[in-house]
Amino acid sequence: MILANSVSCTPALASGDRMHFDQLKRRQFITLLGGAAAAWPIAARAQQPERMRRIGVLMAYADSDQEGQAFEAAFRDGLRRLGWIEGRNTRIDWRWATADDPESIPRLANELVALQPDVILSHSTPTTAALLMQTRSIPIIFAFVSDPLGSGFVRSFRAPNGNATGFIVMEPTMAGKWLELLKEIAPRVNRVAFLFNPAAAPYARYYLEPFTATAASISMEPITAPVRDASELETVIAGQTREPNGGLIVMRDAFNDTHRKDITSLASRYRLPAVYPFRSFAAVGGLFVVWKRADRQFPASGDLY
Repeated sequence: MILANSVSCTPALASGDRMHFDQLKRRQFITLLGGAAAAWPIAARAQQPERMRRIGVLMAYADSDQEGQAFEAAFRDGLRRLGWIEGRNTRIDWRWATADDPESIPRLANELVALQPDVILSHSTPTTAALLMQTRSIPIIFAFVSDPLGSGFVRSFRAPNGNATGFIVMEPTMAGKWLELLKEIAPRVNRVAFLFNPAAAPYARYYLEPFTATAASISMEPITAPVRDASELETVIAGQTREPNGGLIVMRDAFNDTHRKDITSLASRYRLPAVYPFRSFAAVGGLFVVWKRADRQFPASGDLY
């Protein structure tokens, strides 16, 4: 799991080195958000015990999604352990936008900003982009963003110079690692499709470039496989089996996460070797996952708050 703090990044992390979340001291992320007055240190809380802080949360899941519910529980637990108790000194306003309805994201972002919360937790790249279109003053913490620099969310890791900060999900070189691992578990594979949704993953090129470069280095054919809605999933996955020795890499984006059961079921039905980004894919039948629990990112977001 790759983690970066875009407010107070160490030189090693700023240069791209990876850090494991479990090795980090979570309290080091209690820092200023988007400027000197945005954070609420423990001393200030002691002086103003009755003030209710308002948190907005914009998710890229339906509220019934089990993965989204796990994120919600993890975030609430992270806040609770730091002394932020809902109903006593915090109020949380949740908004749930589904990956199948990208037009709902700007509408819900507008709703949250209109509430004027003290801080907003943003789930993904599309939700963060929508929130930043609405406000440049309310602090925004992004929890699952792949390329905050390329997306224009921050100016640099060391000095973001804006109202957004948060976490990088994983380095782009992971796309090459996925490909190498797929080759290890299925040595005959020589054609690999890289599955993503363009609306949910406007940062796709961030991973496609190392994916393509790695494929060339190990004599594999890289196939870019964008899917724009769920009806296209079977066409893309079945297409990989029309010729022998096909494989599949599922990129992490909110659309693929939402349709993880459909994707794993189709890969199983067509007997297509596949690599998945999160353990939640294994829970619905995915056989090879190279990342651990994604909900561990959300308690860290509570630490930043």
